[in-house]
Amino acid sequence: MMNDAIVDAANRHFSATYFDARRKFHDHVAKAGGEAVAYPSSAQGPGEKDLSTDVAWFGDRRASSVGVLVSATHGAEGYCGSAAQLDWLAGKGHERLESGQAMLLIHALNPYGFAWDRRVTQEGCDLNRNFVDFSAPLPHNDAYDLLADCFVTRELDGPVVEAAEAKIKAFREEHGELAFRKARSSGQYRHATGVFFGGFGPTVARRTLERIVADHGIGARELVVIVDYHTGLGPYGYGELQCEAVSGIAGYERARDIFGLSVTSPDLGTSSAVTLSGTQDEYWQRLLGDRHVYVCLEYGTYSPESGRAAMRADHWLHAYQPSEIETDIGRQIRRRVREHFYPDRLDWKEMVLFRSRQVQRQMVEALHR
Repeated sequence: MMNDAIVDAANRHFSATYFDARRKFHDHVAKAGGEAVAYPSSAQGPGEKDLSTDVAWFGDRRASSVGVLVSATHGAEGYCGSAAQLDWLAGKGHERLESGQAMLLIHALNPYGFAWDRRVTQEGCDLNRNFVDFSAPLPHNDAYDLLADCFVTRELDGPVVEAAEAKIKAFREEHGELAFRKARSSGQYRHATGVFFGGFGPTVARRTLERIVADHGIGARELVVIVDYHTGLGPYGYGELQCEAVSGIAGYERARDIFGLSVTSPDLGTSSAVTLSGTQDEYWQRLLGDRHVYVCLEYGTYSPESGRAAMRADHWLHAYQPSEIETDIGRQIRRRVREHFYPDRLDWKEMVLFRSRQVQRQMVEALHR
């Protein structure tokens, strides 16, 4: 029997654009009796519209236990995270908070990427590779260097792409699929127009998160549980709770104690993601150590090869044809990226909200404990 309530929620909470999502967020926060505070971005969206990261706090201002829900770390993945945040508000999640507990909602951490349907920030960085310590030597990814011109080609078809795919195929056959995935997605710090580029320094979005955390005194709390919403990796519609290597087995065990045995870890080889450099969890680990629990709630969409092609086109457009960004070809590429990271299908949306409600419930129960 169809669950009419969750179908209705899926139809209402997923948005058509960043601007639609932002409006809904402000409306839902106001209805819940809260206040949405804007952290303006220096970037602009389509039509030269202003952008911002918007934040709302619910619960005890002096809470020792705080939950944090983050959307749009990877901009185009924000449709999912925004809907999950709206669902929590519409479901009156704030009314289930007790004394000493609070929830911080960070809507559109990377508003540029959300508005333009890109994973990257306004600097062209993968924000989830940007939290390294830039005062220390940066991670090396020699395999990426070898394949850099294959990941982002100077053309989108013809002999250039054929040669790139032949080189990628040869690399996969010689080194294996895991080595290829690590080469492509673990993070790189040399190729500014390439995929999974971690940057040459902290991005605007990273500094925004640091300001939000400082403004709300998160570093002084006894327990902080972070759920960071992502899409694009794993089986269609399934929400995998991924830990990051930086928190180690201890971080995994803390997450498992809250969310159960479905939590995965790259240290155990159970995660669908490879070990990454510069993830958001590196920031939380530096700030809070064992006083935090971080999970990436990653929802699968379509095949990795579909995503690879969409990201190649997006990076090609911005690297080699920036004058075409707001033409038909640019809009076509935008739609392609958006469709990969946001399947606009009711079944997928239902799966997102069902899993999200479970995770949010477990999160609040942990704050109670």
